[in-house]
Amino acid sequence: MILNWDEYFMGVANLSAMRSKDPNTQVGACIVNLDNRIVGIGYNGFPYGCSDEEFPWNNGDDFLESKYPYVVHAEANAILNATTNLINCKIYVNLFPCNECAKLIIQSGIKEIVYVSDKYKNKDIIVASKRMLNSAGVSFRKVNEVKIEVVK
Repeated sequence: MILNWDEYFMGVANLSAMRSKDPNTQVGACIVNLDNRIVGIGYNGFPYGCSDEEFPWNNGDDFLESKYPYVVHAEANAILNATTNLINCKIYVNLFPCNECAKLIIQSGIKEIVYVSDKYKNKDIIVASKRMLNSAGVSFRKVNEVKIEVVK
């Protein structure tokens, strides 16, 4: 089986997601330039220097005792890890970006989002995300997930 570019780069995003220690939602991102060269990758996790054992990974109702105020999303990490200017790049993510990540994507100059899952599409954070992306001219498209078996 020969992978097309979308399958290949989504595979890299999915492989990156496997680095996440989040027990509920593992997200990965892969940014590519116009020449189909990878220029940034990331996964969701705590900021550099913040111990995975010190901060909570749960989804609880107590904000400060949940992961939400502490986790850096995969898209943000990929943008921060980028090796070059991101103008006109494309980002591959396995979960549609939230409103905060949409802001970063827009500000970085990325022009296309390729994603697999939009499971939170009716949540306000995704509705806001799509509103901003549409306004800023950032396109997005869904692709089918490709299962690539990783042998341990």
